[in-house]
Amino acid sequence: MNQELKKRLARNWFKILQDVICKEIEIIESRKRIFKKKRWFRGKKKKEGGGEFRIFENGKVFEKVGVNFSEVYGKFSNKFKKNIPGTEKSSKFWASGISVVMHMKNPYVPAMHFNTRYIVTGHGWFGGGMDVTPCFNDKKLEKWFHSKLKNACDKHNKTYYPRYKKWCDEYFYLPHRNERRGIGGIFFDYKKDNYEKDFSFIRDVGLNFKEIFKEIIKIKNKKKWKKKDKDIQYLKRGRYVEFNLLYDRGTKFGLQTGGNVEGILMSLPPIAKWI
Repeated sequence: MNQELKKRLARNWFKILQDVICKEIEIIESRKRIFKKKRWFRGKKKKEGGGEFRIFENGKVFEKVGVNFSEVYGKFSNKFKKNIPGTEKSSKFWASGISVVMHMKNPYVPAMHFNTRYIVTGHGWFGGGMDVTPCFNDKKLEKWFHSKLKNACDKHNKTYYPRYKKWCDEYFYLPHRNERRGIGGIFFDYKKDNYEKDFSFIRDVGLNFKEIFKEIIKIKNKKKWKKKDKDIQYLKRGRYVEFNLLYDRGTKFGLQTGGNVEGILMSLPPIAKWI
């Protein structure tokens, strides 16, 4: 399979998944056509790809949710390409992916994040993952969430879950606070051993995220909450902001490759607090 076909297949899947996830969110909200959509284009002449980000705010379940698709290409800066595999001989790149961030109205429903991507430099590779950030400890939810991830990973390779869980725990960590961002999940990058197998895994990760967020909302959104619970949520969101602006690789990649700023920063919550 040539690289152009690989790129097309990955790009088309990410676009389809964007539609599927947005449809599920509309079903949860019991409303149609709720997303504000914005197309954007990369480069001074707008000829280096682009994407579409979709935002919905102030729903009965979702306080803010963003579902972003992108397909961009061009050249890395000399400074930035040093951090990217496969750029030893050329600074050219192509990248496509989908990213989703959910900030919920009910403080007992955790914030949820998911992304998958395919990047091509001297070679192509998949990356991505998902994680959950509750405001309140819930060991039952944590156990259920990780069992779902393990089952999904084990269908492809029984080494995936322990490796990608560890990677996630180490990645979604705030060293200046000496604390984890949430209850973890899975995180992986540079998957390039076998395109067909890796692409199958990527698709399953996306479909599992869809089922996971639906089930979590179904269970946790029933719980009653008070203003003091909301204040705790705002403080937890402050930690979320700190991680995304200081450490998140996706944020840095997007900003340093000329991506759309609104789309990149859609991960930030509508309201956060610090003490």
